[in-house]
Amino acid sequence: MTTAVPPLTRLANLLRRRAAALVQWFDADYMPEGAAKMRAMPDRVDWMRCIPFIILHAGCLGVIWCGWSPFAVWTAVILYFVRMFAVTGIYHRYFSHKTYSTSRFGQFLLALWGGTTVQRGPLWWAYHHRHHHQHSDDPEDAHSPHVHGFWWSHIGWITSKRNFPTDYSKVKDLAKFPELVLLNRFDTLIPILFAIAIWGFGWLLEIYAPGLGVTKWQLLTWGFFISTTALFHGTSCINSMAHLMGRRRFKTEDDSRNSFILAIITLGEGWHNNHHRYMSATRQGFYWWEIDITYYMLKGLSYTGFITDLKPVPKSILEEAARADHVASVAAARRAALVHPEYSSFRRVVPAAAAIAVATVNAAHITLPRRPDDPAIHMDVTELAHDQARKDLPRSHPPAASNSPDGT
Repeated sequence: MTTAVPPLTRLANLLRRRAAALVQWFDADYMPEGAAKMRAMPDRVDWMRCIPFIILHAGCLGVIWCGWSPFAVWTAVILYFVRMFAVTGIYHRYFSHKTYSTSRFGQFLLALWGGTTVQRGPLWWAYHHRHHHQHSDDPEDAHSPHVHGFWWSHIGWITSKRNFPTDYSKVKDLAKFPELVLLNRFDTLIPILFAIAIWGFGWLLEIYAPGLGVTKWQLLTWGFFISTTALFHGTSCINSMAHLMGRRRFKTEDDSRNSFILAIITLGEGWHNNHHRYMSATRQGFYWWEIDITYYMLKGLSYTGFITDLKPVPKSILEEAARADHVASVAAARRAALVHPEYSSFRRVVPAAAAIAVATVNAAHITLPRRPDDPAIHMDVTELAHDQARKDLPRSHPPAASNSPDGT
């Protein structure tokens, strides 16, 4: 028999939980009930965790009052791509997979850059991504669209309490650096400073460059709120869509796929099936035609010496990919023949046409024996003229009689 909890006790517990949630906005490691207990909670939306996302999206509505300017819009676009690289090239390819190396100070600078993306701290990001690879598309995967549905994999999983703590035991290689743990613990510090910096820059432009037509509130709205919201949804598309749309080159244990569209949106992360087959390579577009802007930027950065030891795609993986592509091409041709029987006749015609073309080309290069030159014949030009004149006479008129004495 359970004992009823007094109303005042229930209210006190509720206020305590709300206060803890508010403190966690600024101190991500503050967990009075313990991190293990939070990770054991069921998957459900925590509305206190939704408030930052509501504020972020509501900030985009500021455009109604502050308007826009070309400078503000271009600032939003540039900051989208600069910070998308921070997600893909730093949080993902460095902190999660260590696909290249840098110094300890360089690592700290990369963590600061990544913090401007407003996607939590570097260790939290790396922990969850490594967990995703260990349990991809199975019930333990926090954001699998096949297990939890599209919207949960896109945004819902971040609002769940069980996904809030960082399991430092899974990122021991990073947790040994106290400066990274500090940035991870106070993960709202860098975004707040970044937003203030954008506002301050807009204030300076408003005073000293009025010709640009930009204001401090306009630059904050476009450069921070709109750009960050677009960045969040662009990144989340990999969680929610890269396991649903695209082509599977490798038969991995999950349903990861390659998508050109997602690769453009995320600077190369759309080659997700490639990545799940071999996650240790710096590049995810395994071939030159698979556009991977993140890799190009990392390659350029390596020329400065800031980063080193970019890990290549092994030859065995490329050979496996070539075999898979060949099998896929043959299968596609067979399917086309079944759907379009006329293609079968076409396949018989093409080799014959190719053989004729080759024979024609070879015939053009055959050296035939030369015919001996005939003796040169010299004729008087006047005689040639008379012969041509006789040929041109009408057949109904006999040749005129000769005036010579002998009648010839």
